[in-house]
Amino acid sequence: MSSANPAPTLVVFDMAGTTVEDTGLVQQSFLAADEHAGLSGNADERAEMLRYVHDTMGQSKIVVFRHLSRGNEEQAQAANKAFERCYAQLVEEGNCSAVPGAVEAISGLRAQGVKVALTTGFAHETQQAIIRALGWENLADVVLCPGDGVRGRPHPDMPLTALLRTGTESVHHMVVVGDTSSDITSGVRAGARASIGVLTGAHNADQLRAAGATHVLNSVAELPALLSTL
Repeated sequence: MSSANPAPTLVVFDMAGTTVEDTGLVQQSFLAADEHAGLSGNADERAEMLRYVHDTMGQSKIVVFRHLSRGNEEQAQAANKAFERCYAQLVEEGNCSAVPGAVEAISGLRAQGVKVALTTGFAHETQQAIIRALGWENLADVVLCPGDGVRGRPHPDMPLTALLRTGTESVHHMVVVGDTSSDITSGVRAGARASIGVLTGAHNADQLRAAGATHVLNSVAELPALLSTL
């Protein structure tokens, strides 16, 4: 490989829909949040809310709720807490599994000396519930979510924070992988060597490419083979 295209030494993975199976848990939890906080007033508004939720998959959930509550911070916070509570309960009930091949791909990369970060738009507590349920406490080098000083997607903060915390030499050594347009936009804005979409989650190939995906794969199981060609 030329110095202009250095071998990737950091891969930043999204979680739900990318490395973690998403079997409608997000939608179920948004509906629970709606019921708790009264975000929608009728079936049409609820359907429009779910369309917006689908379009903004991957983004920080509190930011999504602020939009849905039309800036009502108290309502947004109440909805977010209900969402996180419902999602964590579903995870703890066993409705959570790894995307086939994800653990093998991540473990293989780390065995080769590649650093790995797991990122999400969920709150810290929900992310930790997923990690505990899957036994992933030692799977990644870095685990990140939106918080103080780290904005959620589509901002570039999480990939760049992963780069800093792993001591990666530059953004040209970093690859970002996700199933949503927001994941891809975050990677593009961070200047990643490649922003790679996968088709195991929310958005289709056209949506991922429109956001700037450099590659689109069926799943993360195909990632190791691709990285060797970058």
